[in-house]
Amino acid sequence: MKSRTKVVVIGGGIAGCSTLYHLTQEGWTDVVLVERDELTSGTTWHSAAQVTNFGMTQTMVGLKTHSINLYKELAEDPDYPINYHHGDGGIRLANTEAQMQGYRHFASMARGMGVHFEVIDAAECARRHPLISTDNLLGGLWDPLDGDIDPAQLCQALARRARAAGAEVYRHTPVTDLTQHRDDTWTVQTEKGDIDCDIVVNACGYRVNEVGAMMGVQHPVASMEHQYFVTEEIAAIRDAGHRMPLLRCPISDYYCRQERNGLLLGFYEQGCKTWGMDGIDPKFSNALCPDDLHRVTDVLEGAFARMPALMEAGIHTIVNGPITYTIDGAPLVGPIPGKRNSFCIIGLRAGLGEGGGHGWLLAQQIVQGEACYDTWVIDPRRFTGHANVELTALKAIEDYQNEFRFHFPHEHRPAGRPAKTTPLTPVLAAEGAEFTVVNGWERVDYIRPTPDFHHAPGYAFDGVFDLVASDVAHLQDHVGLCEVSGFNRIEITGADRHRFLNRMACGRVQTRPGRVGLSYLLNHQGGIKAEATIANLPASHCGADRVWYGSAAASEYHDMDWLAQHLDPGEDVQLRSLTNDQTILVLAGPGARDVLSACARGDWSAQAFPWLSLRECHVGIAPATVMGVSFSGELAYEIHVPNAALYAAYLALREAGRAFGLRLFGARAVDSMRMEKGFLHWKADLLTEFDPFETGLERFVALDKGDFIGKAALLRRHAEGPRARLVSLRIDADHAPAWPGGSLMLGDAVVGTVTSGDWGHRVGMNLAYAFVRPDLAQPGTTMQLDLCGTRVGAKVIPPCPYDPLGARMRG
Repeated sequence: MKSRTKVVVIGGGIAGCSTLYHLTQEGWTDVVLVERDELTSGTTWHSAAQVTNFGMTQTMVGLKTHSINLYKELAEDPDYPINYHHGDGGIRLANTEAQMQGYRHFASMARGMGVHFEVIDAAECARRHPLISTDNLLGGLWDPLDGDIDPAQLCQALARRARAAGAEVYRHTPVTDLTQHRDDTWTVQTEKGDIDCDIVVNACGYRVNEVGAMMGVQHPVASMEHQYFVTEEIAAIRDAGHRMPLLRCPISDYYCRQERNGLLLGFYEQGCKTWGMDGIDPKFSNALCPDDLHRVTDVLEGAFARMPALMEAGIHTIVNGPITYTIDGAPLVGPIPGKRNSFCIIGLRAGLGEGGGHGWLLAQQIVQGEACYDTWVIDPRRFTGHANVELTALKAIEDYQNEFRFHFPHEHRPAGRPAKTTPLTPVLAAEGAEFTVVNGWERVDYIRPTPDFHHAPGYAFDGVFDLVASDVAHLQDHVGLCEVSGFNRIEITGADRHRFLNRMACGRVQTRPGRVGLSYLLNHQGGIKAEATIANLPASHCGADRVWYGSAAASEYHDMDWLAQHLDPGEDVQLRSLTNDQTILVLAGPGARDVLSACARGDWSAQAFPWLSLRECHVGIAPATVMGVSFSGELAYEIHVPNAALYAAYLALREAGRAFGLRLFGARAVDSMRMEKGFLHWKADLLTEFDPFETGLERFVALDKGDFIGKAALLRRHAEGPRARLVSLRIDADHAPAWPGGSLMLGDAVVGTVTSGDWGHRVGMNLAYAFVRPDLAQPGTTMQLDLCGTRVGAKVIPPCPYDPLGARMRG
């Protein structure tokens, strides 16, 4: 066994084997996989092993397409062919129009990745799968490339190719401990000796937190017992003359696929059960949980109703084994938060179908520092301090019970809430607030007009539309107040703080005391890594001169990791997170200055406190830091308040606001207004795949300053010309907004993809942002949007249709 290697991958299931293989494809061949038992002896061996192209985002579709192409290539390898039923086809059923609308959106989104789904009616579902009944059925989504694969053969094929490239695989080699050294390298201790390495990858399936504990981390991954059975032969399948398509049924919570001349039938019962919460038997390997078919009786009855032939079939085999879930159901693939040279590929509840793509994207991150797609949807850092195993278990149960019922826009399911709150959360709830969730934080979405107001999430404008319109109109003419919980805040101190930030940012960093500026940080490929507000706080009783680095709530771990990784030895810079210590109250509208002046001493006139100014003060009796910045396009102030004084500040603002008609507003109104101003959202419009020139942020780039991270790559990209351009669009529809992922079309060709969309109430337009082909980025250019299966007109317009000179937010 080697004593020194570049990467050690821990775990010999699909996650580990795929990562090892793809590392060799990236050119790293001095790599090792260690497995405590035999390859595939965890969850992989008993997987139902379905391979679908369906995904909720373009990144997920892209990695699944890679899996399908890779598996097809492996299956056709004459030296080591594997069993892969490719292209049997699959149907996701639906019995509501809302589900059908969702399928139409997913078909539009997938088309941008070169994947073609078909939305079909109930009769066509039955024609393609003759065993099903059309009772209580509207239709479904057809995936022509759906299929299934032999899990053990797949992993062995990947390991075989990795070995042929120079990698090594050590079976029956349990890891006993992990030690990280001062230079951030690792020693992997095993029962057969130690291996020193540069990088460690946790690919340990349901044993993920056993290895996590060796690193001093806990991953938000929990396991659920999952049962399926295989039937005896069914005559209708035997005599069909073709393989039956796969079925996934949100109506009755089951799936099935052909297995020989019978069916493999899997269940997602409501009375589901977590597994391994109090530890896992070390001997649990190539093992199963006890059968418990009584638990799935309700699901089985629904399956019988949909497929009457099942009532005549005997049961050949029952399988009940653990599968892993994360808080949002998507895997954790990427850097481990707070650790150097350590990655994970865990929480793969659909590991066999997706594993080829996950290992592909992870290997790119390890070797190149970034993947070809923006991987935030699977990034481990998208969960932060609230992400304990208890919360994960609650969300895993909820996801399991809704396995084939996708999340609708603005749908926030109740399990595990509230995870993060501020002192104002119950106060705002009493005011009628409906909450959304951002990085675990409860944040006001909108204010309900009556206690019994309810809206059903969907793809069309709904009853919240008029509430948002009213909020925006009031704010435009008067004044509104909004809490922004969880905003990421990193305090940067030390003599070299501005030199450090200037090296990190692609533009000139604001250095003047008492002033605020916006900066963008790039990755080493020249793509956008982060967006940050840089606020320079002068020395005061609160501390010495310091910088507040502010960014999206979701970026808390991501941005801290990125900054910490790039500190130079000997540099006088210190980083400290204040994210959980302070909360922002946004005061916005033409009356904002009057309200602030009524409850905070000092001169708040435009001359004394102009736009992009910063001041420490008191709001009532509450200490506060006020910044003159606006995401709404109106005169606005961000009032940053320590959480201990947040309620006092809120009361002072509400009392001062009575004379000026102050009322509350929420995130829905903010999103509408930011679209009108051309303001972008991180990980919606700001993606690692695109550089600042492609994203329309040229004014924030200073190529004539000294070196900065990503500069060399940005210069190369700029010289090559843009691959796409972010544009603002006016959508010719008044029934629904453009949804992220929607395809823009010229004839049958996809020419762009929507990143954000919402109605602009002040300009009376249905607005969207999209990356489009560069030759189509000029204002006035027209195309069509596939909006949930209907083609509607889309026209490129100049960015910032509302108050383009910014006079209103300057007051």
